Amino acid sequence: MQIRRAQYYDIDHIMDIYDLAKQYMRANGNWAQWVNGYPNKDLLIQDIEKERCYVCEINDTLEAVFVFIYGEDETYEKIENGNWLNNNKYATIHRIASSGRVKGIANACFDWCKNQHNNLRADTHADNKIMQHVLEKNSFIECGTIYVQDGTPRIAYQFSG
Repeated sequence: MQIRRAQYYDIDHIMDIYDLAKQYMRANGNWAQWVNGYPNKDLLIQDIEKERCYVCEINDTLEAVFVFIYGEDETYEKIENGNWLNNNKYATIHRIASSGRVKGIANACFDWCKNQHNNLRADTHADNKIMQHVLEKNSFIECGTIYVQDGTPRIAYQFSG
């Protein structure tokens, strides 16, 4: 397994993974997250240009994608119904998705992120029970509620290793 920065030639495969992830979310009762074409190709291109989109490959096949951002995230400036574990410098994990073909691949992506930075933040929708479980399994602690750019709430998590 290899984790590397996404390239422009990966875009179609990444969009396929996002489509599979959306189908999986809908099949598991999460109808409110990643709607109205989100995440879209323009956002993906921005992530690639900013060198913060990563893919996980197994035998030259893309199996997962995520965004890994060093530094402060404006959506995490304000937290309600709780507090961050600390205010140290952190990295953020966003838009993690898998093809669904490889068991445990999200854990491998989180392990990679933990090896890059020991203070991580992430968030997910209240209806995304599966991601909540994966975050907690990977030692992320629920910290409160943040609001994403469209104003909808997300459960905020932090890992401090």
